[in-house]
Amino acid sequence: MIALTAAEVAQLAGGRLTAGAASTRVDGPVVVDSRRAAPGALFVALPGARVDGAEHAAAAVAAGAVLVLAQRAVDVPDGTAVVLVEDGVAALGRLAAGALERLRAGGSGPRVVGVTGSAGKTTTKDLLAAVLAPLGPVVAPEGSFNNEIGVPLTVLRADAGTAALVVEMGARGAGHIAALCRTARPSTGAVLNVGTAHAGEFGSLEATAAAKGELVEALPADGLAVLNADDPRVAAMAARTAARVLTFGQGPDADVRALDVGVDELARPVFILAAHGRTAQVRLRLHGEHQVPNALAAAAVALGLGVDLPDVAAALSAAEAASAGRMQVVQRPDGVTVVHDAYNANPDSVRAALKALVGMAGGRRTWAVLGEMLELGASSRDEHDAVGRTAVRLDVSQLLVVGAGARPVYTGAVMEGSWGEEAAFADDVEAAHRFLDEHLRPGDVVLVKASHGAGLGALAEALIAGGRAAGAAGEGA
Repeated sequence: MIALTAAEVAQLAGGRLTAGAASTRVDGPVVVDSRRAAPGALFVALPGARVDGAEHAAAAVAAGAVLVLAQRAVDVPDGTAVVLVEDGVAALGRLAAGALERLRAGGSGPRVVGVTGSAGKTTTKDLLAAVLAPLGPVVAPEGSFNNEIGVPLTVLRADAGTAALVVEMGARGAGHIAALCRTARPSTGAVLNVGTAHAGEFGSLEATAAAKGELVEALPADGLAVLNADDPRVAAMAARTAARVLTFGQGPDADVRALDVGVDELARPVFILAAHGRTAQVRLRLHGEHQVPNALAAAAVALGLGVDLPDVAAALSAAEAASAGRMQVVQRPDGVTVVHDAYNANPDSVRAALKALVGMAGGRRTWAVLGEMLELGASSRDEHDAVGRTAVRLDVSQLLVVGAGARPVYTGAVMEGSWGEEAAFADDVEAAHRFLDEHLRPGDVVLVKASHGAGLGALAEALIAGGRAAGAAGEGA
């Protein structure tokens, strides 16, 4: 964050300095977790359902925080600057918007790139961090910081040396992305897709498209809208923006295209990147053909902002998976390969992950360990049932379904393929772990996929940290 005084923080956040010196200099990170406080930090004490940040203000100060922004009085050492506000989340957003406005004063400041879509946002923002590097230092979200707390925290990491600021934007309903745009003020926006994720919250694909399109509506006339030409609902957003439009996709009408798409033995995509009459080969280090649209979106943004095509192709080819839990492939010492993709899930991403699993197995035994896909509303049962049937049709070797919410995946698979021992159901993560410990063999490839709230991330991490699989003892050279 740019250095600010306590008085300036109070002014930008719309709060009142109630303790400490107005001249207190805040030149460290802005954090909402006291464990991440550092010298010079600003600690935002947000109230939560389980934890009240105000109760951890003293710990943040002990770790180096010099200012606490809170909704109520906090017990901190004398001399600590305290700013009180009515709404901590709203104040955080105002502070971020104000700090960014100061960075942009005089026509300078970072280029802000907003990214939204039903799937692929986090991978795309990671790729953007790589392909925009030729422009200078890039700030991108940590993990999946894409809401009214994560977006301001990302914006506040920018400073005078930041050339590009990448902001991931999620939404749970109409108006959410528009609000995030008021904080981040993107000049470039990329919309990846409109899918079934969060169908229970939006109600329909049309409502989802309306919400995602708020990003391009917020762009200035001299900005850039990057749209998926292969998704009709996204392509139609060209009519909703005053910005210049650049499209990506595999169809002939896209401005930035992927030609001759294939995958290697580990299901890593290989393709020719084509744009404006020029081509370059890309060999992604990410797994799954579904990564191609994400790479194309990142490429289109970079090309639209002036990065040369060979540099874009080289950056895409060198980019590693930067966010855990998203097609993270780990080879265990005992020969079991774990594919940790349990950070998030929706019907489209689960099908893509299953295809990638089969593609990277190379004849080895495959396991699909699937948990619940959340926020699907009335379509939840049918969507889970369809995923189970897809696993059968793709000839996944073994299916393990975890949790009552995901049970229709199991029944769908059984009905589709009359599976017997190929399908199993576990009540919870602990039962699933015991089952896998008993049945995994060296050489197996295990995909763990579910929505974050289903808790299968802990299972994937336990499998990655696990020892020898059953049957490994006594194997000869």
